[in-house]
Amino acid sequence: MSAQTFDVVVIGAGPVGEVAAERVARGGLKVALVEHERFGGECSYWACIPSKALLRPGNLLAAAKRMPGVPVGDRLDPEKVFARRDWFTGKGDDTGQVDWARGAGIEPVRGHAEITGDREVTVDGDRVLTARHAVIVCTGSVPSTPPIPGLETIRTWGSREATSASSVPARLGVLGGGVVGVEMAQAWARLGAEVHLIITGERPLPRQPAFAGDAVLDGLRADGVRVHANSGLNRVSAVDGGTELELKDGSRIVVGELLVATGRRPATTGLGLGRLGLAEGKPLDVDDTGRVSAVDGGWLYAAGDVTGRAPLTHQGKYAARAAGDTVAALAKGEQVAAGPWSPFTATADHHAVPQVVFTDPEIAAVGLADAREGSADRVVEIDIAVAGSSLHADGYAGKARIVVDTEREVLLGATFAGQDVADLVHAATVAIVGEVPLSRLWHAVPAFPTISEVWLRLLEAYGL
Repeated sequence: MSAQTFDVVVIGAGPVGEVAAERVARGGLKVALVEHERFGGECSYWACIPSKALLRPGNLLAAAKRMPGVPVGDRLDPEKVFARRDWFTGKGDDTGQVDWARGAGIEPVRGHAEITGDREVTVDGDRVLTARHAVIVCTGSVPSTPPIPGLETIRTWGSREATSASSVPARLGVLGGGVVGVEMAQAWARLGAEVHLIITGERPLPRQPAFAGDAVLDGLRADGVRVHANSGLNRVSAVDGGTELELKDGSRIVVGELLVATGRRPATTGLGLGRLGLAEGKPLDVDDTGRVSAVDGGWLYAAGDVTGRAPLTHQGKYAARAAGDTVAALAKGEQVAAGPWSPFTATADHHAVPQVVFTDPEIAAVGLADAREGSADRVVEIDIAVAGSSLHADGYAGKARIVVDTEREVLLGATFAGQDVADLVHAATVAIVGEVPLSRLWHAVPAFPTISEVWLRLLEAYGL
């Protein structure tokens, strides 16, 4: 049994844990970063980065086809797409991330971490790391598996397999109409698979406004994805040639692979949280500085998906900055101003969480999707029909929506659906975070001819 003492121990070396550790190290503290798989985490090797690498070539080809005079082929080259993806992920080699950690003054530690006492973390059962000030949990999330008869008897794809596979299945089933489901359905359809997307509602992306789900539904169908709406799986079973899926209506489909994309849950199992009176498998409830309020002594912090607050990489990194800076400041005896919009708090988690769905068309949203019940909020929704969109692509189709607090005349939310709308969302995020009055926002003149001119049309539709 070996023992070491650090100022802070961070568990989980994905993007969130890396940021938390870096902020602590920048504060002059000695920090250990523990990871049981790959430094760089889910996002780098199995999620955000490889999924976008798979999506981008298909989106680019589709965009080129919409533009007369641009000579393009009809199909992607899967091998080249996979090779580019593998370049981004380094084929799983995390040497660069480990070297970065050391260069940032962080001690990388490989192994499974378990909290075994106050400020005590044991790695692989025989290496004890004691933290003088804090332990920060950044272990992310893991897939949730639905209770479908037969599912446990077959081999399935999760998001990891869907983003790392290097051969195109002839027929792919996708269960789930969330972000992973729609992005991977479109990516693999454009790579040449026959894709069957099975969703429980009328349209995918049920948390988004109906026009956003409908836009993605149309895009998927245009790419040949066979969408089984208002459906689900009764059971699955192994058969010659793959897996047989029995749908809710009794129909059957045989697929070579089945991607189960039915959500994720915080990765808190196996961390020893029961010793602290916390439930394993559940989110860690934190305040806006990242402190786990249920643990006495104020030494346990968490950030990212593991908290269940805003399960997105960028929001996790944002929360990690707050937590890391809070821990570093308190360790040095400095004052921490923990009020809203302080550098030490993740206030935006409650008001301004941006997200992009990188399908074709894209969905970009931030803040509220609809008016608050019983409020005087007003929803303004228009087509994206400006000179910039017309020039961007023949037959451009898109919609934009804003939600306005009419009492304060400030923006509460925005949703965009259309080709290449991702870059519109940051302007909305700035307006929401800054609580920019619409009368002042009117003076933020959009450049002509860009798609951003839709902002002018939205404000005109509101009545300015």
